[in-house]
Amino acid sequence: MIKQFIAGIAAAVFSLSAAMAQMLPPPSVAAKSWVLLDANSDQIIAAQDADLRIEPASLVKLMTAYLTFEAIRDKKLDVNQSVNVSVNAWKVDPSSSKMFIEPNKPVTINNLLYGLITDSGNDAAVALAEAVAGTEDAFVVLMNREAERLGMKATSYSNAHGLPSSENYSSARDLSELCYRLITDFPDFYKTYYSVKKFTYNNITQPNRNRLLWLDPTVDGMKTGHTSSAGFSLITSAKRPIPGGERRLIAIVIGTTSDQVRTQENQKLLNWGFQNFDAVKLYTKGQAIDNSDVWKGSQGKVKVGFNHDVYVTVPRGSAAKIKPVLTRNDPLIAPIAQNSKVGTLKITFDGATISELPVVALEQINQASVFGRAWDSLRLMLK
Repeated sequence: MIKQFIAGIAAAVFSLSAAMAQMLPPPSVAAKSWVLLDANSDQIIAAQDADLRIEPASLVKLMTAYLTFEAIRDKKLDVNQSVNVSVNAWKVDPSSSKMFIEPNKPVTINNLLYGLITDSGNDAAVALAEAVAGTEDAFVVLMNREAERLGMKATSYSNAHGLPSSENYSSARDLSELCYRLITDFPDFYKTYYSVKKFTYNNITQPNRNRLLWLDPTVDGMKTGHTSSAGFSLITSAKRPIPGGERRLIAIVIGTTSDQVRTQENQKLLNWGFQNFDAVKLYTKGQAIDNSDVWKGSQGKVKVGFNHDVYVTVPRGSAAKIKPVLTRNDPLIAPIAQNSKVGTLKITFDGATISELPVVALEQINQASVFGRAWDSLRLMLK
């Protein structure tokens, strides 16, 4: 039920309307495609060619990390366990990024994750794939299955590291959703691994290639990607304080001409998003937005709302133009399970729909007695 609910949220999120884009044109960004996502609301603030098929290069490693975090969460792996390094992992393209693991020298999952994320090690990617699934080929099957589950319709994987392959492709939109899910599904792992500026293994110290970790103290991740054919890509996430909490943006810049350009264009997007948009908190997790009528139930009303905080992203100072409209799945007939969908909240801005979210029952409603059910059946017939 929880997975279905999360999938429903992901499928229901809209980009900001064309009317809003006209009110506040986005900056010019020197990239093949780009997306700016507000992680508080899971709304795309602005984008250019978000669905263009792109070569992800080392951005593939985001999915490799996601699946590894899943395996640790599900207790299939432990961060402190050591695994043997296969020849297959060791001999990965020697001219590419590596953390320099060696055959017959066991390495911990923890170190492999630092090698994957900080060093962008292709050898670490293969070693983790083998630790999770036995072989890299089996891991690729899991990667594609997970991409489908997450709604990444424009994505295909053929390896765990992102070295060039005609079957490795994605889009800025898909990558924004993957990054959002990685941060929200595994916040502790994200905090532990993605903000690390340098890592030493085998007496070799390598810096994180995400230069914004040094230039912007609010940036705490995510990933770089580069091949000669893909160009220079960069995904970053930054968290800055807002009244009553914090706000996170995720910027995806694909296919720039240099490391310097991807860094400055990414910083440009983050600053523009924070300066010109507000994430307005509409509802708190567990807050009842309506007491809805229930038929054939042990009680006549059910509290409905969300099991997560609800934010909406709009141009700064324009929150008064937000209008939420609840549509219930009437008649609501018991039994009603807690967290089951009972309606939809449509959120409009200046008359245009910007989001539709599933509304759930905040409590369980059991069936009424036989007499109570019969009485409500009669009432429904006469209604």
